[in-house]
Amino acid sequence: MPRSSKVRAASSQDASLVAIERAMVRLRRSFTRRAISRRVEREQGEPVAASRAFVADALDQGPSEEGGVTVGEVAERLGIDPSRASRMVSEAIEAGDVVRVASQRDGRRSCLELTPQGRALAEAAGQHRRHFFVAVMEDWPAEERKQFARLLERFVTSLDRVSAGSRDEE
Repeated sequence: MPRSSKVRAASSQDASLVAIERAMVRLRRSFTRRAISRRVEREQGEPVAASRAFVADALDQGPSEEGGVTVGEVAERLGIDPSRASRMVSEAIEAGDVVRVASQRDGRRSCLELTPQGRALAEAAGQHRRHFFVAVMEDWPAEERKQFARLLERFVTSLDRVSAGSRDEE
């Protein structure tokens, strides 16, 4: 039986996979409703375009292996097409969160860096997300949080691997 047939057969028979799928859909919908973004805006007292925070987060991950971060790498990190990433980066530049700089390894290459304002935005967004997760998991024992963190990291690593394989097949 080909791998894709095995996966389809397993997914239709495993109740835990059905529960995971339903939970992931609920999670996606929750984040689509921008629950965290709204909380950040309330606490900061001003609207913050989610796209600016996304760009700041992508740059806050640090430089790529080639040094620096390009618009293409922002697109890859955010899982969006390069033209959308370019528009988002332009908005972040106009807002003063990001600046373009020449690559230290290849002067023909344009890289992006966070400004102090952009770094503060990335830090504030991270803090707000962590506060949000504290509220969500306030009644979870520490051991369960550790176990969830370990399993979620493992899941995301596998997701990255499978997604990379899907991109390679395209």
